[in-house]
Amino acid sequence: MLFWVLLGAGLAARYALGQRALGAALLLCVPLIDVVLLVTTVLSVRAGAEPTIWHGLSAAYLGLTIVYGHRTVRWADAKFAHRYQGAALPERPRLYGRAAVVDAWRSWLTFLLAYAISAGLLFGLVLLVGGLDRGAPLLIWLNPLSKVLIYSLLWPVAASVWPPKAPTGVPAPQK
Repeated sequence: MLFWVLLGAGLAARYALGQRALGAALLLCVPLIDVVLLVTTVLSVRAGAEPTIWHGLSAAYLGLTIVYGHRTVRWADAKFAHRYQGAALPERPRLYGRAAVVDAWRSWLTFLLAYAISAGLLFGLVLLVGGLDRGAPLLIWLNPLSKVLIYSLLWPVAASVWPPKAPTGVPAPQK
């Protein structure tokens, strides 16, 4: 939640209030949230706190934010720049054929990386608390993460089997 608060505050300061330095300072705090979350989670379980699903959520969140955080900040920055300064929104080209298949697999592999980081952090916390006897609640987050990983695999597989075709008369995008 704090990620979104600092992101919104930083971009609002930068664009809506015209305070570029304040906006930059707030945006620099966004990745610090990850560090603080990681440190507090580790310190909490090392101090003997009973591992809960909330500790597991922090590990799952960290994997996702490490992989998608910078992209999310760039996306939000473009939206704010468009809204408050009239900047053009970056165009995402429509992809067809092989380019669409490659893009679908790249997207899935990106999530696979986030999944691997989250799973690694979860298993690291389990080891930190002394094994599965105490760490089982941490692994609850593997279930939804694994489901998303498996279900999202449908998209690149479908794109590989039935690659999107460009409408008649539309030139292929240049890369």
